[in-house]
Amino acid sequence: MQFLCLKLFQFFLCFTISLPFLACIVAAIINPPKNITIPAVIVFGDSIVDAGNNNNLQTIAKCNFYPYGIDFMGGKPTGRFSDGKVPSDLLAEELGIKAVLPAYLDPSLQDQDLLTGVNFASGASGYDPLTSKIASALSLTDQLELFREYITKLKKIAGDEKSSEILKESLIVLITGSNDITNTYFLTPFRQPHYDVPSYTELQVSYASSFVQDLFELGARRIGVFSLPPIGCLPFQRTLRGGFQRKCADEYNQVAQSFNEKLSHEMTSLNKRFPDAQLVYVDIYNPTLDIVNNPQKYGFKIADKGCCGTGFFEVGFLCKFACANVSEYVFWDSFHPTEKTYRLLVHQFLEQYLKSFI
Repeated sequence: MQFLCLKLFQFFLCFTISLPFLACIVAAIINPPKNITIPAVIVFGDSIVDAGNNNNLQTIAKCNFYPYGIDFMGGKPTGRFSDGKVPSDLLAEELGIKAVLPAYLDPSLQDQDLLTGVNFASGASGYDPLTSKIASALSLTDQLELFREYITKLKKIAGDEKSSEILKESLIVLITGSNDITNTYFLTPFRQPHYDVPSYTELQVSYASSFVQDLFELGARRIGVFSLPPIGCLPFQRTLRGGFQRKCADEYNQVAQSFNEKLSHEMTSLNKRFPDAQLVYVDIYNPTLDIVNNPQKYGFKIADKGCCGTGFFEVGFLCKFACANVSEYVFWDSFHPTEKTYRLLVHQFLEQYLKSFI
């Protein structure tokens, strides 16, 4: 009974997870190469990029309350799992498209917003459909159905030809997978009896591949699929599995690396099958690990705990108060980075990978 209670406690703390990524505080907007036009950014994934799609869902994977959003425009909690903007916003901002990328399910969404991109991500989701089912979040299948609905609306606004052009030239981003491993595989009893770690990561990659192919069929051509970050270095995983010294949990990082290698190979294979598309595997593992291991190099002081609460385990509804100086922290809560960290990673991503979408 004690073990079961611990697992349930871990699950409710853990399942809003999604993982670290993206960007440097920059004064200038990234200028795309002259021969590349990006009219819109369209994002799918989990809480790393959720901009509020979960706000009206019957799920505890929400953060539309203080202190989330304390550094967002006007100090407003919007359902973004951070103190401020998340990677989806920062991509649109740095590309000079718009200041934030709105959630598709935002009741205030306007028709004009559709022309420059929207966000379908849902906190606590994953590649594995079971992950989203457990958390009552939007699965990738759900997100794809919303994308189909979006395309129908886009055609009514812009016409068939213009809509096809927007889809073809938009930057499409997929960021998910961490919840599958940390929650569905390790914290629940549903998958381990049927899959060992290698076969489960292969299952994840198969879902990722199918999703990318579905996007292609719907007209997307510039698709960036992000790797998993070093999930063992999240503050909560340090607390749970890092021992007395709260070191990074090597087991989790090894699983992430195994998944990343398989995902990279699959993206290479898909590129050969679809030569008229730019399907880009994006390594976020190593840039994030460098920030975590060398925080002072990037202007941080604390990388082993979050700004929220004690910083050891708080996330979502457990996040009741914030630290005095968010800018000193790599992580906002025990799972999600601060806007400052995201800016570093997003900027680095655009500098390294933008030309790959030509």
